[in-house]
Amino acid sequence: MYRRIYDLRIDNDLKQKDLADYLGCTQVCYSYYETGKRDIPTDILLKLSKLYNTSVDYLLGRTNKKD
Repeated sequence: MYRRIYDLRIDNDLKQKDLADYLGCTQVCYSYYETGKRDIPTDILLKLSKLYNTSVDYLLGRTNKKD
C-alpha cells in the first residue's frame, strides 16, 4: 500500500507537502504514511482515492485495477 501512494504521488508530479496540505496534515505525517511508519486512517484513504480517482482497494493492494 505504501509504495502505491508513493507511486501515485510521483506519477502526478506532486510533492509530499502538496499532499499534506490537501489532507490537512503535516509533511512529516504524510511522509510516515508513505514509509509505513504510521497507519493510514480510513478518512485519509478515502481522500486519496478521490484525489487519484481510484479505489481504496487499489490503494490497499487488494486489486491491480485502478478503478
